[in-house]
Amino acid sequence: MKHQARKRFGQHFLTDESVLTHLMGEIRPKNGQHMVEIGPGLGAMTQHLLKHMDHLEVIEIDRDLAEKLRTGRWRDKLTVHEVDVLKFDFNKLPTPLRVVGNLPYNISSPILFALLEVADRIEDQHFMLQKEVIDRMVAEPSSSDYGRLSVMLQAWYDIEHLFDVPPESFDPPPRVMSAIVRMTPKPKTVRQQIPASTFQQIVTAAFSQRRKMLRNTWAGLVQPELAEQAGIALTDRAEAVACEQYIRLAQLMEQ
Repeated sequence: MKHQARKRFGQHFLTDESVLTHLMGEIRPKNGQHMVEIGPGLGAMTQHLLKHMDHLEVIEIDRDLAEKLRTGRWRDKLTVHEVDVLKFDFNKLPTPLRVVGNLPYNISSPILFALLEVADRIEDQHFMLQKEVIDRMVAEPSSSDYGRLSVMLQAWYDIEHLFDVPPESFDPPPRVMSAIVRMTPKPKTVRQQIPASTFQQIVTAAFSQRRKMLRNTWAGLVQPELAEQAGIALTDRAEAVACEQYIRLAQLMEQ
């Protein structure tokens, strides 16, 4: 019996073989690597990955799909974790870890932020996402797409928008254009220089009211002389400030 896509899980199953082939060329999976797939669904990407690998970890919240994966033709090559990915402990998986998946669009940002916590364990990430989200992830300062998501992710990762995927590549087709992104954690020495808590605090405050000047959104939080040292004008709005400047300000505040 055909599986009915469930709206509450944001299910849109990738069916286009040409897209899957193109994707494998970008991921380049190899036997012996530690890889986890988020939201394998009906197993389209799973099957392509297992043509190159002897083992794959998969995280699937839908119990019917998890059961199909546990009992299907690839069962001997799969470890199935039937759990909400936002509650999954990535620390229990071996490293270095490669993460792939067609992420549910309704919780894609929370998943990306959750993975920030385990960036030290990750080699790279390849995700299918709503194109609009990827546009925000790679956005440059002073553009309309540049925001908190851009700054937070660009601080920790090198991010590449690889290619677009049209709605007709899925069953059922989503109402939006999709795309593939590659995220490679920056070197540990670079990431360790970011005071994470302070950085997150100032970025969140800056973008909390985008239309206001930074001297208003940062009132009582950021000392004007530190902003000046970081090359930031308090008469600017949040989207005018580069990721590196936010990092520099956080470092100055920590000192």
